Amino acid sequence: MDLFNHRLRLHADPSRVVVRPFHIAWGGGNGAPPSRTERLVGEVLAMSPQEARDQLEAVLKDFEARHWQTRRVFMTRYDQIEDLLKLDGSKISDEKRQLIGAYFCHEYSYAAAALMNPSAVPHFDQTGIQPGSQRILMSMRSVGEGHISSVAFREGIINDQNQLRLAPEPPFATATDVHGWGEYEVPSGPITVHRHRDSTLSGTVIFPITQAQSKGLEDMRIVQFTHDDGAVEWIGTYTAYDGSGIQSELMRTRDFRAFDLVPMTGAAARNKGMALFPRKVAGQYMMIGRQDGENLFLLKSDSLTHWDEGEKILTPVYPWELVQIGNCGPPIETDEGWLLLTHGVGAMRKYSIGAALLDKNDPSKVLGRTKQPILAAKDQDREGYVPNVVYSCGAIRHGDSLFLPYGIADSSIGFAFVKISELLAAM
Repeated sequence: MDLFNHRLRLHADPSRVVVRPFHIAWGGGNGAPPSRTERLVGEVLAMSPQEARDQLEAVLKDFEARHWQTRRVFMTRYDQIEDLLKLDGSKISDEKRQLIGAYFCHEYSYAAAALMNPSAVPHFDQTGIQPGSQRILMSMRSVGEGHISSVAFREGIINDQNQLRLAPEPPFATATDVHGWGEYEVPSGPITVHRHRDSTLSGTVIFPITQAQSKGLEDMRIVQFTHDDGAVEWIGTYTAYDGSGIQSELMRTRDFRAFDLVPMTGAAARNKGMALFPRKVAGQYMMIGRQDGENLFLLKSDSLTHWDEGEKILTPVYPWELVQIGNCGPPIETDEGWLLLTHGVGAMRKYSIGAALLDKNDPSKVLGRTKQPILAAKDQDREGYVPNVVYSCGAIRHGDSLFLPYGIADSSIGFAFVKISELLAAM
């Protein structure tokens, strides 16, 4: 099989930073001593106008060139503190309000440790694209301080000559925000986050918000989903991690401006690695999951958000996958059936990527699978944070080929193209 590996690699980049709220323990009230928050605000309010101006200028000198609309960010953060402490902002100068906001912000390097495990879908905007080309959108797992994972995005174009051109990253990255929550409220259940109105998607990062997500949003498998009425929605399945437990959740969006983050219910939602089919099959929503950490299951449901245990359809067979198998993203529809990319773990915990073909009308029927991996960790792709790993969260069909972005050693991202006909012939 002729698999074309693109020379481009994406790596961790500690220079990619966003401004995040800096939370300081809240207390005080009812006769108790002032909290640290109250003390800090009091210190700024006690400054002379010139001292506050000088301090703000020093902060802006260090950070204004590193972030988008830094003064507005500080003012937005001040508004949250004002609401918390019931301050009268009309009596506080602009300089002091910005300075207070700055004390309650910090920089976070969201991809300092790793950039990995990408998933690709058709971009929502295909206007002006040349024949033989397709605009794409990738979600990526970015890992920063504290090994906390977030979701980053990157846009690009692929063509029928196995060429990939990524849109340049903007100089400033911005985090999505959530409206309507107080400073020390931790939301639970479904929540909606919003892209900054001036930010491109390639400069947008979705951070953990809820307690269930507090230690990371991991390995989003995103799919362009077509509903029965023809409406299109982009849906990503991912793992929410709180440091000890995991929960499968959905990211849902129709415009990539607002993103609904929705916990799933049911027995299957306690596991990782769920991948949604791009449409209903035989009148039901379907997913591929790894319910026991070892085998692959077909899950069926009448609801996008509730998933119970499914039917085992694939077990480890070949040496390169004997430890365990999992999916490498949502199934891809072809004339021959559903093409499912898989990953297998073999001796020395070496990861490889293979494929299986499922019946189009009854995906519980396995029509074929690759005896040998189509991609395995080797040479320079073996080295990284977790050696000997190649891993994808979703490929995209482009003409008669697959475009396959993949994670390398839990550290970086590579790209490959493979002919679908050759992939099917290898089964």
